[in-house]
Amino acid sequence: MIVTVTANTSMDMVYFIPTWELNRTLRASHITQSIGGKPTDASYILGEMGIPSLAIGFSAGMAGETIKGFLRSKHVEVDFVPVEGESRRNLIIVCEDGSGQTAITADSLVTTEAHLAQLREKYISALPTATCVVLGGTLPKTMRPDYYTDFIALAVERGVPVIFDGVEPNLSAGLASRPTYAKPNQDELSQFAGQRVETIEDAYAVGRQIVERFGTQPIISMGEHGGLAVLKDRAYHIPPLQIEVVSAAGAGDAILAGLAASISAGHAIETGIRLGFAAASAVCLMPGTAECRKEDIERLVPEIQLLDYPAPS
Repeated sequence: MIVTVTANTSMDMVYFIPTWELNRTLRASHITQSIGGKPTDASYILGEMGIPSLAIGFSAGMAGETIKGFLRSKHVEVDFVPVEGESRRNLIIVCEDGSGQTAITADSLVTTEAHLAQLREKYISALPTATCVVLGGTLPKTMRPDYYTDFIALAVERGVPVIFDGVEPNLSAGLASRPTYAKPNQDELSQFAGQRVETIEDAYAVGRQIVERFGTQPIISMGEHGGLAVLKDRAYHIPPLQIEVVSAAGAGDAILAGLAASISAGHAIETGIRLGFAAASAVCLMPGTAECRKEDIERLVPEIQLLDYPAPS
């Protein structure tokens, strides 16, 4: 069973507007509601693929109940620890003129040490039957980055493959426990490196450092540059598909889902990379965060290329 762990569950309200203008009342052409939180999104996408998973973590208030409903609609097994406050509500604004999108988020969910101990107990109980663990996302303000150090170590010590996706300082804290794979995007990798990662060459240099320092293999999403997988003994550039992007929200989380599906099934990581980037492309075709269609994923998998990097001379 794939186990996903989300400390900071959220709801996303996505507003589509013709163009962004300051000091104007902007009328949305349409809106959509979906869930957020990297591992939670991975479970949701796995459910769309027909692959079971167990989603654990924290949830709070009516937003938390709605999140659980979304997951159960995809036949995800849900076992969240209820906490104080309210699961986050994020506002995502997508400009239909192609100029980009932005997300506005706020702290809300509140945890205590007792809540964390309860989640840790659930997590340890799930590990004996776990085929893969997905961890990541932001943390409530009441939690420290060493949460990732601890939870990743618990799985690694038991021989369970771990896929981790986080932003600094969480990324460094998680890498300290040597997860099997990391899935940073371009911005997250830049924060880790302490300098802007602009090109595939830049990403390869930082990715290779992560492999050598931690033994963790990064699968990096690079936006318009596609992706880069830096493995222990090889690397691949994944060119982007030429598709009409509706919204990229949750696309990176689809890569987590594809990787987890293949690792759990015992397939080669190349299979997971193809599935993950096909799922990410399928998410880009839909307006909601992490929304996709199984038929789109299956249609796009054969189009994903893995090109040896650096290219053979």
